[in-house]
Amino acid sequence: MRLSRPHYESDITKFLTELKAQDPQLEARQVQGRLRLWDRPAVKLDEMQRGQKAKVAQKAYVYQPQ
Repeated sequence: MRLSRPHYESDITKFLTELKAQDPQLEARQVQGRLRLWDRPAVKLDEMQRGQKAKVAQKAYVYQPQ
């Protein structure tokens, strides 16, 4: 005979469930915020090459005076 465990729901899970029930638009706003901050359009190849050419090479030891 198998004993089944009672369903456990953590306090955090309960809080998030209640929060989403209070504000149904929450997840949509989270996705929009993520899109705005993290999901950037791809950089074009010519722009990336120009950026790499414009970089100034760093010296081996930056604190040594010339």
